[in-house]
Amino acid sequence: MLRRHLLPLNALRAFEAVASQLSFTGAAKALHISQSALSRHVSKLEELLGQQLLERRPHGLVLTRAGASLLPVLRKSFDRLEEVLSTIEQEGQGKPRTLRVHMPPSFLHQQGLQILREFRALVPDIVIDVSSSNGTGLPTRDLDVAVVYDRPQAGDAVRDLLWMTREQPACAPDVGRQAEGLSLQEFLLGQQLIHVKMEGMDSSLHWANFARSQGLALRTDSGLAFETATLAVQFAMGGLGVLLVDTDLFARELAEGRLVTPFAETYESGYGYYLTLHPEDMADPAIALFRSWMIERFARARRERPRGSSLPS
Repeated sequence: MLRRHLLPLNALRAFEAVASQLSFTGAAKALHISQSALSRHVSKLEELLGQQLLERRPHGLVLTRAGASLLPVLRKSFDRLEEVLSTIEQEGQGKPRTLRVHMPPSFLHQQGLQILREFRALVPDIVIDVSSSNGTGLPTRDLDVAVVYDRPQAGDAVRDLLWMTREQPACAPDVGRQAEGLSLQEFLLGQQLIHVKMEGMDSSLHWANFARSQGLALRTDSGLAFETATLAVQFAMGGLGVLLVDTDLFARELAEGRLVTPFAETYESGYGYYLTLHPEDMADPAIALFRSWMIERFARARRERPRGSSLPS
């Protein structure tokens, strides 16, 4: 077993650079060392481990099984070292800690902005760097913590469930009054369906699944599709169609009567919002504080809401 004092840090750094780019030339430029020196570092690491980490093929470099196993561990370790050292440096220079937070666009608009205002009021010395993208799963960019829209799944990341989505057909009050005396299918056949786009997913999928779950004969591949649920809801509130709305995410619009659900049928898509972070980051005080505060905030919201009602914004 390799002891800590024997770890070849320069060789590990060299391999991480080569494996990330799959190029000795590119890695040498990035590390500002010669290509021959870089090659020697990688060769010494392979000799030490007794296994080949990179395989040279006619079309370029390829990671071996051992190399593919080592690379993500090195990336996480170097990333964590960089973050901790940067934090120590910032503290020494009096710079505030920056917390990189990611949220989906509609979550950010409907609840995230208020969440971040509350957290900043509680911990004003932490700078929050906010990013947003519309997709499922954990974004690829460098982050400290993210709220993601996804299905339950196992993996390396720490995932705390905020809520599972429940969706109902929703529309403007004037449109909702047209449902009087009609069945759900009759009502929907006379309306324009509104969809929300999602990266890597057919925008009509939720409507198709809802129709299937309710035994409805609907053509669900027509209508309008919007980039975010917030835009789709704004369009629906203008009296221009019906959408499947997350009754928790848009609780305010429903409570104020700007959006109505004329039928009680509910669709559970199997998706939910999860607070997600890397397990090695749980020791970071700022990340741990934000995580515990978010868990308590949503747990308190669930305790305080009346039975059967939506999460408060």
